[in-house]
Parts: sequence; C-alpha cells; structure tokens
Amino acid sequence: MKQRILTAVIAAAAFLPIVLYGGWPFIILAYLMAAIGLMEALKMKKIAPASMPGLLSILLLCIVLIPERFTIAIEQAGYSKLQLAALFVLLLLAYTVVSKNRFDFEDAGFCVLAAMYVGFGFYYFIETREAGAVFVFFALLITWATDSGAYFVGRSLGKRKLWPEISPKKTVEGSIGGILSAVLVAFIITLFADMDTALPKLLIATAVLSIFGQLGDLAESALKRHYGVKDSGTLLPGHGGILDRTDSWLFVFPLVHLLQLV
Repeated sequence: MKQRILTAVIAAAAFLPIVLYGGWPFIILAYLMAAIGLMEALKMKKIAPASMPGLLSILLLCIVLIPERFTIAIEQAGYSKLQLAALFVLLLLAYTVVSKNRFDFEDAGFCVLAAMYVGFGFYYFIETREAGAVFVFFALLITWATDSGAYFVGRSLGKRKLWPEISPKKTVEGSIGGILSAVLVAFIITLFADMDTALPKLLIATAVLSIFGQLGDLAESALKRHYGVKDSGTLLPGHGGILDRTDSWLFVFPLVHLLQLV
C-alpha cells in the first residue's frame, strides 16, 4: 500500500501541472502515455513493439491522436486523417502476405483495434484539454470518485458479484456506490466551477460516465484475463501499467464529447 501511495503522489506531482499548463507539453504527454499503453497491449498479444507490425500500429496510433486543430495541415496536403489511417490498415494487412501468414489476419485486426481503442481515448483526452482544463479535471475527478466509491462501498457492503468471470472482486453494491460517489463529486465541482451545463443534465451525464468508466475498467480486465496477464505493465509500481491506470479514461473522455459536456 505504501508503494502504491508513493507512486500515486509522484505521478500526480508530474502529471497534474502539465494538465494545468496544457499546450505542447500536454499533447506530448498524451502521445507518450498512449504509445506506452499501446505497447502494453501489443505485448499482451506477444507482438513486439519494435517489430514491423508494432511500428505500424504505433504510427496508426499517432495518426488517430492528431488534434483537430492540426488536421488543417493534412488537409492542405490533400489528405484526411481517415485516408492516412486507412493506409496503415492496408499496410498491416499487406504484412500478413509478406510474413507468409506468420502474422495473420487476427493479429492485424488486434493491432488495428488496439490502436483505435487506445487512440480514441487519448484523442478525446487531448480534445477535452483543448476545451479547458476544468473539463479534464471534471472527468478525472469523477473517474477517481467512481473507483474510490466502488472500492470502499464494495469492501464494506458488497455481497453480490458484479462480473465474477472478469473481475471477481467487484460487486453490484460497489458499482452503485461508485456511481453515487461520482454524482456527489460532480455536484461539489459545480459549486466551485462553471461547467456551462444545466445541473440536472450534468448529474445524469455523470452517472452515465461513471457506468462507462466501470465498463472501461472491466473491458481492460477482460483483455488481461484473455491473455493471462495480471497487469498491463510495470511502469507504475503498485499500480501496474498505463492501461491499468487509464482504462476508465479510454471510455470516459469520448463520452464527455458524445454527451456534449464540452
């Protein structure tokens, strides 16, 4: 527990000031975190990040992550993000031929989906910061409130298993406690910051975000269970890897935009 707390303090001390500052440091941080997260996913599948498929996956990720305000440069060259992404999908499929199917269609599909899974989450992480730091902190705080509420309520009141095949320790009571904790934190945030959203809509949206944050957690747990690994990585002692810490974000930040909270 001490190691877990120490890691959290050090990570927060490095991470939060960059979120506040924004700009290029934030974009670079997002790219770096996303690349590490993708490499963790590739290693689960036993695809080396330094291999040709690994490099193509990382380049595809980089295309997905390009912030909206920088797509003008691509469009001026006569292309779009979708066209560039399609190119790397085709290259991954072409590599199945070059490798004589040692790298097969299933592997190519994993590379594409992994790049999209990590890429969409971190793309919207960047876009949320473009709208303002308050929206990033809102999403992060309700995600952390969901995790903490689910943990403490689950430990004290949890009886019914939520999804034992994927995450044996999670309970229905803990899940509900996480949602209520997130809604409470969202209400407190509105007392100090203007979210530019009507309170009823914000609280309902928070409940939806909390549910999807938990689904993101379970999705990554399912991925790890499928490939027989305990943690996605070892970068963060006591916490695991980048995916272990951002699995909820990957679902929450896209939903922040789909629910039109920014």
